Amino acid sequence: MKLHFQTLFVAIGLGIKRNGHIFLAIILGILFGNWIHNNPDKLQAVVSILDIVGQAFIRVIQMVVIPLVCSAIVVGISSIGDSKQIGKFGKKMIILYTIISLVAVSIGTTLALVVQPGVGLHDLISKTSAAEVQAQVNGYLTLQQGMLGNIFLDMIPQNPIESLAKGEMIPIIFFALIFSLALSKVGEINRPIVSFFESVFAATMKLTDWIMVFAAPGIFALTTVAVANFGLQMFVTISKFFLVLFSGILLLFFVVYPLMLKCFSKVPVGTFYTAIIEALLVAFGTASSSATLPLTIACCEKRGISHKVCSFVLPLGATLHMDGTALFQTVAVLFLTQAYGVALEPIQIAQVALLSIVASCTSAGIPGAGLITIALVLNGIGLTPQQLVEGFAFLFAIERVLDMIRTTANVASDTVVAAIIADNENEIDYDLLNNTDEYKEII
Repeated sequence: MKLHFQTLFVAIGLGIKRNGHIFLAIILGILFGNWIHNNPDKLQAVVSILDIVGQAFIRVIQMVVIPLVCSAIVVGISSIGDSKQIGKFGKKMIILYTIISLVAVSIGTTLALVVQPGVGLHDLISKTSAAEVQAQVNGYLTLQQGMLGNIFLDMIPQNPIESLAKGEMIPIIFFALIFSLALSKVGEINRPIVSFFESVFAATMKLTDWIMVFAAPGIFALTTVAVANFGLQMFVTISKFFLVLFSGILLLFFVVYPLMLKCFSKVPVGTFYTAIIEALLVAFGTASSSATLPLTIACCEKRGISHKVCSFVLPLGATLHMDGTALFQTVAVLFLTQAYGVALEPIQIAQVALLSIVASCTSAGIPGAGLITIALVLNGIGLTPQQLVEGFAFLFAIERVLDMIRTTANVASDTVVAAIIADNENEIDYDLLNNTDEYKEII
């Protein structure tokens, strides 16, 4: 089966050309951040200001996530109307997400066991920042006690309003799904509520357009601060770890996702990557699938995938499906166990892979969340609290760039699933998708 790798790179190149300001912001952020890292006594005040700018950009775009997710689900499900069609969408989504997640953790496990990036690197795990993360890690581990047994109960909100106030995405989505299904069953009497959420959805999309004006400076600030904290030398020092992680992500992008598109749909791979390049670039810059969600929806809808599919699949994927995060967590845990010299039995390795999928599903779509939920995986295989702290201190040092990469894979995977379902259900406009010359800039 021919995958047209050259076409993929050309497609991504065209997308970068069309969105050069975002790509330039990333490159300049890397260069400027590395210069600051090599001159630590200079421009520290600038770094502090840039950190505020970057965090403000993420917060501003995140503030539309909850109203966008709720309104998208309500409008999407109520517009489908037919519960059988909702069931088909949901069944296909679960099957596709499960396949991709299992493949992702299998790739991560295989690469980590073959390359063994952590062997001989025990001294690399820094203890200098252990005290700083001690309280955070121990507190989270205490919170996670018994989480696996209660994970399904935790999905059901006791008080939907309280979940909204706390920003608990999984309970919010659960309630929105149930509420939307009920609305679809009550007939025309639902029009006032559905019209309200249609207005909310339109307003949040327009608000997203305004926010995206500040995408380039926001991403420049985020990238600069990230690289300034640890520089580029860290990539050389732990090159085997990055080799495994990057190889796994590349396999997802250029083998797994194209194969999924070719096996389950007739969506052209190169054209598809061209269509979603804006979302991928912002995902890389913000390291947040939730923050990127409005742009992901805009890319898919404005390039041919119907609103029915986008509003149902993409919000759920941004919250519950993170195969890039699952791959990272598998590789990171095996890396740490190898660095500590902890020998794992095959059953424990399988446990790591499965726990990585569960932990990635409980991970919020915000920067750093995947690293926090990795505590669940580490604790699940019996590492001591002291080992957890030392390992976390190391991972926190390089977290930002890792988060950028795996978030890009998370967003790409969600759009692939949306495209496949849209193709299967005749909910995709191929005239619009294939007319790349007429694509308008989304950011």
